[in-house]
Amino acid sequence: MPVITREPKGAGSEPAVVEAAAAVHGFKGTPPPPDALDDDMPLYAARRKIYPQAVHGTYRRIKWAVLVVTLGIYYLLPFVRWDRGPNAPGQAVLIDFPNRRFYFFFIEIWPQEIYYLTGLLILAAMVLFLMNAVAGRVWCGYLCPQTVWTDLFCAIERWVEGDRREHMLRERGPWTAERVARLGLKHFLWLMVAWWTGGAWVLYFSDAPTLVKELATLQAPFVAYLWIGILTFTTYALAGHMREQVCTYMCPWPRIQAALTDEHALNVTYRYDRGEPRGSVKKNAALREQALPAGDCIDCHQCVYVCPTGVDIRDGANLGCIQCGLCIDACDSVMAKVGYPTRLIAYDTDLNIKERQAGKSPQLKIIRARTLLYGLAIAVVGIVMLYALATRTTESISVIHDRNPVFVRLSDGSLRNGYTVRIVNKQLATREFALDIGGIPNVSYEFIGVPGSDDGRRIVEVGPDQTREVRVLVTDRSGSVPKSTAIVFQITDVATGLQAETSDYFRAP
Repeated sequence: MPVITREPKGAGSEPAVVEAAAAVHGFKGTPPPPDALDDDMPLYAARRKIYPQAVHGTYRRIKWAVLVVTLGIYYLLPFVRWDRGPNAPGQAVLIDFPNRRFYFFFIEIWPQEIYYLTGLLILAAMVLFLMNAVAGRVWCGYLCPQTVWTDLFCAIERWVEGDRREHMLRERGPWTAERVARLGLKHFLWLMVAWWTGGAWVLYFSDAPTLVKELATLQAPFVAYLWIGILTFTTYALAGHMREQVCTYMCPWPRIQAALTDEHALNVTYRYDRGEPRGSVKKNAALREQALPAGDCIDCHQCVYVCPTGVDIRDGANLGCIQCGLCIDACDSVMAKVGYPTRLIAYDTDLNIKERQAGKSPQLKIIRARTLLYGLAIAVVGIVMLYALATRTTESISVIHDRNPVFVRLSDGSLRNGYTVRIVNKQLATREFALDIGGIPNVSYEFIGVPGSDDGRRIVEVGPDQTREVRVLVTDRSGSVPKSTAIVFQITDVATGLQAETSDYFRAP
C-alpha cells in the first residue's frame, strides 16, 4: 500500500502513542515507558461493532449492480438447461463427481484434462494482479464473495433495524417487544439467505430440479444436507457477524496485494492537498476571508459512517480499507450540499497529490510495464486455452507398460511384453475403433477379449462418453530386438477415420 504521507492530529508522537496504550491497558498515573508495553500489546483487537450508514451515488449503484448480477448468476445458474443429446446431463453447469466430469455449457472436461483448471487458475491470478495494478483492492470492494454477501446482509439489517442512527438508538434502548421482533426477523432473514446460499451450492453437483425435489421430500443424500448446513453456518457467521474481521484478519489478500502494488496504482484516496486544514464551513470561510489556509474537508465524518469496515480514509492508506468507494459517494454528497467541488475523496495516488502540491499536473499511468506484463500473460494463457479447446479431439489413447515384470522370457526363448491400452471415447454415441500396433517388425500380438474383423483388424467398441481398457501381449521370437525399442499404438474410428496414437517401448534384457 502507498506510504501514509499525512498523519492525523496527535498521531505519530510518542506521548500520544503511550497515552493510547495506557487507555487500552488501564494504566493509572504515569504510564510505563513505551518499551514496557510491547510484551503486553494485543495481537488481535476485539471487534468494534460497525453500523454502516446508507449512501447513494455512483459507486453504490455499481455495487448494487454487481450484487444483483453475481448473486443472480450464483442462485439461478444451476437451473439453466443445456441440450447435450441423449445419454448426457441436461444441466448447463454441472460438476459430476460420480462420473468424473465437469460440464460448462458446450464444454465437457474429463479428469485427464485437469490442465484446463490449471489454466483457469493462472488466468484468475493474472486478472487479480492486473486489477490490483490498475485500481488496488477493486476485487475486495466489488467482487469478493465476502463483500457481496455482506452488502446483502447489511441491506437486510438496514431494512429491518433502520439506518445507522436509528439502529444505534434502538440497541442502546431497553428491550421491548418491537426490538425483539425486529431482531428475530433480521436473523431469520439472514438464516434464509444463508440457507439458500448453501442450497444453491450443492445444486452444482447434481441435477438441480431433481435434487430440490429430493431435498424437499427428505430423500436427498446425507452429504447434501451436511454441506447445506456447513455453508449456511459459514455464510451466516461470516456475512452477519464477522464481516470486516474477515477482511482484516482472515483474508491474506490485503497483505499480498500490498507487496504487488506500486505508486501508480489508483486507490481510494483522501486528497489532503485540498482538504487540509479541516474545519467547519463557517470557520474555513472566515479563514479564507483572512487569506489564511483553509481546506474543503468540513470534518463531518460521513466518510467514516458509510464505511463497511469503519475506516477513516483521511488517515491515509489502511489495511481495513477495501476500496469500495462508498466514502467517495458520501463525501461528494456533502461537497454538493455545501457548494464545494466534488471528489475530495477519489480514486487517486499519493504521487499525484505530491505533484499537485508541487504545482505540477497529475499523471494517470494505467498502461505501464506492470500492467502490460499482466495483460500479456492473460492474453498468452487465454490464447493457449482457446487453441487447446478448439483443437481438442473426441478420442484418445494411452498405454501403460507392465512394471513387474517388465518382460517375460517364455519356454521357447522368446520375449513377451504386456501392455494395458486405454481408449477414450468423448462423444455421446457408441464408437468402434480399429486398434493397430507398429514400430517393431517380426513380432506377434495378442489382444485379450477383442474380436478380429474380416480384414484381420482388431475392433474395439467403446460406449458413449466412456473409456475401455484392452490387454495387449506383444511377443518377439527373433531374439534380435534391441534392449529398448519404440512401439506405436494407434486407434482409428471405423466410421469417420479419425485417428489417435501414442507410443511406448518394448523392453528386452
